[in-house]
Amino acid sequence: MTEIAPSTAADARDRIERGALLIDVRSDAGREANGAIEGATVVAKADVAAFAETLDKDREVVIFCGTTAGSGPVADYLDEHGFRAVSHVDGGFEALRDATGS
Repeated sequence: MTEIAPSTAADARDRIERGALLIDVRSDAGREANGAIEGATVVAKADVAAFAETLDKDREVVIFCGTTAGSGPVADYLDEHGFRAVSHVDGGFEALRDATGS
């Protein structure tokens, strides 16, 4: 099994600006406590498999959670299921928020 290495928040920001789908897999409590990133699609980790079935596997995807421990397994899952351009954010929500100014 290959693990997807996390990307920097600046790299993630650039991918998002080029049209990557941004997926927030944090818990509802995490979003309520810390806020959201504008334009992110919220997907519960338990629903990732079903959500993935609706996506184009060629579309670039950036995933974030509170930490890479949450986003990494989701990125690995998508990679294992044929997605060609998957990344997740080193530093999680806080790093991405700082990089995007959201």
